[in-house]
Amino acid sequence: MTVASVPRVPHTALSVNLNKVALLRNARQLGIPSLTRAATQCLQAGAHGITLHPRPDQRHVRTSDVFELGELLLDWPEREFNIEGNPTHNLLDVARELKRRGLPLQQLTFVPDSVGQFTSDHGWNLPADADLLRPLIAQAQALGARVSLFMDADPQPMAAARALGAERVELYTEPYAAAWHTPQRNAQLQRYRAAAQAAQDAGLEVNAGHDLNRDNLSALLRAVPGLREVSIGHALVADALERGYAATVADYLRCIAVAQDP
Repeated sequence: MTVASVPRVPHTALSVNLNKVALLRNARQLGIPSLTRAATQCLQAGAHGITLHPRPDQRHVRTSDVFELGELLLDWPEREFNIEGNPTHNLLDVARELKRRGLPLQQLTFVPDSVGQFTSDHGWNLPADADLLRPLIAQAQALGARVSLFMDADPQPMAAARALGAERVELYTEPYAAAWHTPQRNAQLQRYRAAAQAAQDAGLEVNAGHDLNRDNLSALLRAVPGLREVSIGHALVADALERGYAATVADYLRCIAVAQDP
């Protein structure tokens, strides 16, 4: 395989979540669409990383997918592999097996999902979840992974997240996306700006994700400076059904660039 040159990351990095590709694949027993082909095309188009969320019921991404994508990412050593999920379920077991096989794993994003939850819909509750999370964060870091905590856009718990040892938080952006066509849009942007600033002041780096798309991404990046990474799945895969992976990734990278270029 010819590996494309590694994209420079002067702006927020784009990580493509492939769960919805797996969901479509699982509707039949034909192995299509292929996650490895989807990931390859996204990486070739300049995506900075791949995100997977292997839930315990394996209703979309399967454990075997994680290992196959890990093998693929050996050919892309400058790109990021981000695995997200609940660390009290199967996440850390998957991470341990990745490391046992010598496969890459740069980031684990801890998400407080229940087993049968339809989609992620809230962040961790700190300090209430602190005693649960502290040893799990330490276990993840012992595997060499950076830990990001999925958090609501609330400034107050950010210092507590840093005190647990987390390196990043991922701001849950569905409330912002839901307000996009309403008068509450600007108020939501200010919430996210304040939460990100509190996280950065505490020594955390900041990611963002959930329901981001080509319409709302640039405005978020303008309002919330310093975002290190956005993880985008549902909207990006939906766009790719019409536009193809390469054109879609290029357009999301354009959204990032126009928001952050001087």
